[in-house]
Amino acid sequence: MKKHLGEEVGTLYGIGVGPGDPELITVKAVKVLKRVAVIFAAASTTNSHSLAEKTVSPYLKEGTAIVRLDFPMTRSRQKLTEAWQANAQKIVDAVRKGEDVALITLGDPLTYSTFGYIMRTICEKDPDIPVQVIPGITSYQAASAAAGWVLAEGEESFSVVSGALGSEKLKEVIGHTDNVVILKVYRHYREILDALSELDLTDKSVLISKCGLEDEEIVRDLKNEQQRVPPYLSLLLVKKRL
Repeated sequence: MKKHLGEEVGTLYGIGVGPGDPELITVKAVKVLKRVAVIFAAASTTNSHSLAEKTVSPYLKEGTAIVRLDFPMTRSRQKLTEAWQANAQKIVDAVRKGEDVALITLGDPLTYSTFGYIMRTICEKDPDIPVQVIPGITSYQAASAAAGWVLAEGEESFSVVSGALGSEKLKEVIGHTDNVVILKVYRHYREILDALSELDLTDKSVLISKCGLEDEEIVRDLKNEQQRVPPYLSLLLVKKRL
């Protein structure tokens, strides 16, 4: 705890809790989770549950306050900015009371995560708030382990892209990398499969859904996947030379 202008100020910890398996949380993260006063958990306004919250629940001391931060599933910059501002203020208020708090996020806090937006907003609001980031295992690291899929070796490169807008990013990087991880594939899955077929990569790809959870699924034959809509927590691993 630090002092600023005579008052005690807590610390915000951005904690990556991994892909959803409670055993894939780092020792450092568990130590912090056991002692912070408040846990903030980002959640969609359309969901009544938080997978990140469920993941950390075995490690929290009794009575730890859990505060859900609602974020709308929208591309409206104005609505997102309003949500970042409102949620950042809740965290600032807690830290200004002298409490150490944690904002938990699936995967890693600085890889395709809400935490990055919140951290920047807090730094703009109150640059004296101490922030520490505890990295987490990413979904694609856990997925490659589950599938026994080497992400890169020797002099190979690999690229991590988002499929949120379809196959655009895949086509953009495929000529400049050896292997590709495509996150957020569920919404435009059919379009991405068409792109893989066009690039002759269908049989060099694997789909992993809900990695580390009870209903984890690994699909290695993607040729008959066109009619399927995979779960939200799904990604593709692609190799140009299998």
